[in-house]
Amino acid sequence: MERNTRQRSAIRDAIALAARPLLPLEVLDAAQAGAPGLSIATVYRNLRAMVDEGALRMVLLPGENARYEIGGSGHHHHFQCRGCLKVFEVDACPGNLQHLAPTGFSVEDHDLTLYGRCGECLGASGGTTAQTACEH
Repeated sequence: MERNTRQRSAIRDAIALAARPLLPLEVLDAAQAGAPGLSIATVYRNLRAMVDEGALRMVLLPGENARYEIGGSGHHHHFQCRGCLKVFEVDACPGNLQHLAPTGFSVEDHDLTLYGRCGECLGASGGTTAQTACEH
């Protein structure tokens, strides 16, 4: 039991320290310092158990593998960098989106993902932020 507790603590600490949703391989890499010998199978098993317990939450983006973040942080959205593909939490929310739904429909929930470049990728490319309009 002690081994499982140490592994679980290392996994949770790795995700908390990253302060962003992590892929299982990122969890494995970050958690190995606190739990040498940790395997990817053990990471997956503990991630599932911790999601079931509510300690972690899965972040599912279209076309992407599940990422994991600390649970209980309340309603929030995400930003995915198109350069490094890392995902970050966004604390802001546009609020009630009922006005975007077709007439006669009821919005019950929403999930918003922003896409662009993180500060690290912008700095590495020497780029600047650009405003783009939706062209749908």
